Amino acid sequence: MVLSAGVVALWGVGCGNNADESGAPADESTPQADARGVDRNSYREGHERPESEPRSRLTPPQCPAGVPSCERASGTILYVERKDPDGDGDAHFVLASDEAITGPGITVIDVRADLRPDPLPGPGDGLAAAGPVRSGSYGQKQIEAVAVKVGG
Repeated sequence: MVLSAGVVALWGVGCGNNADESGAPADESTPQADARGVDRNSYREGHERPESEPRSRLTPPQCPAGVPSCERASGTILYVERKDPDGDGDAHFVLASDEAITGPGITVIDVRADLRPDPLPGPGDGLAAAGPVRSGSYGQKQIEAVAVKVGG
């Protein structure tokens, strides 16, 4: 999978400089609420999802018999690679996921062209998948989907 600069930037959001709109560093003890009113400081420090943040409730599809290293995951889409840079028509999704296949709280799903949902879901939508875990082009673990569900 080719991860775009957008995914790398997305992963760095919580690790970057915490500055206010003027560019001045924000006081870490001052609550920094996001658009939903969730305190970003407590979220970043605890690395746990606040209860008010929605999470997909999709049940992942079953792993088909005979698929080695098969894993299942579901979550809320954080990022979608809509335009496939290598031209094979697949789609890549970064999920906020309890299964944490790729990293803490993150699972990357690679969906081949024949399984690609139409219309393509976007950030905030739910996605669930099952398939073998393989290394992506940057060495990250990701699910190579053989079954996909989209919804809530």
